[in-house]
Amino acid sequence: MKRDRYKNKKLKEIITSYIESGNLKKGLDNIRVEKAWMKSMGKGVQNYTTHTMLKNKTLYVSLSSSVLRQELSYGKDKIIDLVNKELGKKIIDKLILK
Repeated sequence: MKRDRYKNKKLKEIITSYIESGNLKKGLDNIRVEKAWMKSMGKGVQNYTTHTMLKNKTLYVSLSSSVLRQELSYGKDKIIDLVNKELGKKIIDKLILK
């Protein structure tokens, strides 16, 4: 019976196990990264951010302002560090601004 394997486990362990076993981890990481991007970059950048996506440790960010895109491209390493710090672990290795 399936229930027996969860009998003596805490709810947190069960949920973590379920997330890790499915494809939910990628989706949750995507949500966390988007929130960390918005919080780290502030209102000015938030207004011009149209889409964020995490794929293979690369964060893709679409911006509606070419001027802002150019400005941010000069500080990619610092931005990666800021977002990873907000996340509490290193999830992002590369940043691509579109």
